[in-house]
Amino acid sequence: MRFNTTLPILIPLLLTLLFTSTHAATFDILNKCTYTVWAAASPGGGRRLDSGQSWTITVKPGTTNARIWGRTSCTFDANGRGKCKTGDCNGLLNCQGYGSPPNTLAEFALNQPNNLDYIDISLVDGFNIPMGFSPTTSACRGIQCSANINGQCPSELKAPDGCNNPCTVFKTNNYCCTNGPGSCGPTTYSKFFKDRCPDAYSYPQDDKTSLFTCPSGVNYKVTFCP
Repeated sequence: MRFNTTLPILIPLLLTLLFTSTHAATFDILNKCTYTVWAAASPGGGRRLDSGQSWTITVKPGTTNARIWGRTSCTFDANGRGKCKTGDCNGLLNCQGYGSPPNTLAEFALNQPNNLDYIDISLVDGFNIPMGFSPTTSACRGIQCSANINGQCPSELKAPDGCNNPCTVFKTNNYCCTNGPGSCGPTTYSKFFKDRCPDAYSYPQDDKTSLFTCPSGVNYKVTFCP
């Protein structure tokens, strides 16, 4: 009898693919704004979303330092090259790397210790678009930042289509926390953001009230203008 010698190789491969498929997370990205948003994701790339349109990406288990954001007032040519007023990522429609401030961020790390995902909305790079970030089930709570921050932005932080975080403008440790853990605390500017969006990071060391967990294996929804 002849045995199939490829089975010992195929079975572990199939099991690996099954595990990855089962534990990868999907992110449904929806634009509920009245204007066009050019969604971006790292990892994931980018997509134009007119009002009411959505885009779904799948992210591998174990992914860290990941983020989703929206870009505004973009123009791209047929080759996907151009520029955005906020959130621009090296002039590419299909984002590679992170976007430029100001931009509201949905950040996450998947399948971390104790089978947890870590999620947050961050204003550490400033604010450009209201955002909601939530699981698609009731496994954990959703978070959002939907205040009129652009309209109420302090004059010294104002930017076209957005509101800068003070670190971007002043570049000092007081705002950027560049000297390590415990090197900075809340400021008048961070309180401006925190008062309007209590769920969101208002400065880099704002972990206690801004970092949330969900059980690994859930899927998520990111909404612009929730």
